Amino acid sequence: MENNTRRDFLKKSSLAMAGFYIVPRHVLGGKGFIAPSDKLNIAAIGCGGKGWSDIMGAYDSGRNNIAALCDIDDRQMKQSVEKFPAAKKYKDFRIMLEKEKDNIDAVTVSTPDHTHYVSAMAAMSLGKHVYVQKPLAHNIYEVRKMTEAAVQQRVVTQMGNQGSSGDGVRRMMEWYKAGLIGEVSKVHVWTNRPVWPQGIAKSTAKVEVPKEVDWDLWLGPAAWEDYQPGYHPFNWRGWVNYGTGSLGDMACHMMDPPYRVLGLGYPSEVECSIANTSWTEPFKEGYFPESYPAASMIHLKFPRKGKSDVKMTWYDGGLMPERPEEIPADVKLGDWSGGVLLMGTKGVMMCGVYGSNPTLWGSESLKAKGEKLPITIERVVGADGAGHYQQWLQACRDGYGKHKPLSSSFDYSGPMSEAVLMGNLAIRSYFFRTSKKDKQWLQEFDYNGRKKLLWDGKEMKITNFDDANQFVKREYRQGWNL
Repeated sequence: MENNTRRDFLKKSSLAMAGFYIVPRHVLGGKGFIAPSDKLNIAAIGCGGKGWSDIMGAYDSGRNNIAALCDIDDRQMKQSVEKFPAAKKYKDFRIMLEKEKDNIDAVTVSTPDHTHYVSAMAAMSLGKHVYVQKPLAHNIYEVRKMTEAAVQQRVVTQMGNQGSSGDGVRRMMEWYKAGLIGEVSKVHVWTNRPVWPQGIAKSTAKVEVPKEVDWDLWLGPAAWEDYQPGYHPFNWRGWVNYGTGSLGDMACHMMDPPYRVLGLGYPSEVECSIANTSWTEPFKEGYFPESYPAASMIHLKFPRKGKSDVKMTWYDGGLMPERPEEIPADVKLGDWSGGVLLMGTKGVMMCGVYGSNPTLWGSESLKAKGEKLPITIERVVGADGAGHYQQWLQACRDGYGKHKPLSSSFDYSGPMSEAVLMGNLAIRSYFFRTSKKDKQWLQEFDYNGRKKLLWDGKEMKITNFDDANQFVKREYRQGWNL
């Protein structure tokens, strides 16, 4: 009896203790308590502009810890330093990652396009999860390598095209899957960009580098050239060495709905037309190869197995598609920043930037059918706010291979970014000609501008104009090769 009583006591005591330990930690800590083990330690590469919003999205109202900050410009870092005074501060992301590799879980990359690759690849090589602004990188080769590295390193990834987490694109997927607009073979996508100088000559003025800026680090893998205020902190987008132009800024937002809805992959061909006027001197003809054009029109073809090919046309610099007959004359096409049209055999789907405000156009009953169609695709919680960040953050906590599918992980956003950057490959090949002695850019118009480039997506190669292949990747400045 003594042994039975003793065993019974120990059993009850053990159960009581077990019950005590499994009380949720947030209950023990009180309302709003977040256990330290539930917090991610995050490092930020790039703190100004979009970097600030990415930092705050990753911070998630205190759910996570901003452990380290990196920016080549002290002025750009000022706001973040004031908000997170305990965070370690760096100018060189390579030094930051080396010193903080044991103290961080994830990294945000919000730098100019030409340093996305070196920053993200360095972080992923250490097994750190990454959130990278759009487009993923500066050129197709870099994007492909980043996509592969995410799998090899088993890290959680997300590209910063927040509209991909929105309700709008999911509603469009439901409408298309239900066959409301029939089969789609033509797509039009347009933007109001550029809203920065493009189609201009480089400045040759000698300008002193601001004392707060490490210009060598800003250049990173790009070839050395003197500092110009037209490059940093904002207008870098318009220069081919650093940015990716209107396409890089907005196409990852605008092309995402049709790319996702129609299940597209690598394009098979591309051609383009570009404006021959200067951004600052509208009636002055000329072409400036170091700057993206003031306006362009890109034509891409996407083959689909078992379905008709999709032809997608991109417009920027004020160019827009013809209004479909289904859309009344007084209805605004798209929104303030651009729009998307999916031209179907039974009707038309339209949306604005980020896939917002999707609408159906065609027969009188089409809109009613769309409104009545039940929701079949799970929505992202907080999609209109911080949901895109929170989706990535939760996946980081869950771990690679254990998390729910993300809206724009590299397995999706990689191929989509490659399709976007195909447009820039066509633009940069527009005036290129090979002479007997050397290769040179033309300063006048040339037939090559309307050459259709045939693309082998698997091999990352233009098959009918070899000179264009030099723009698939780029040379790196000494000391910056990974």
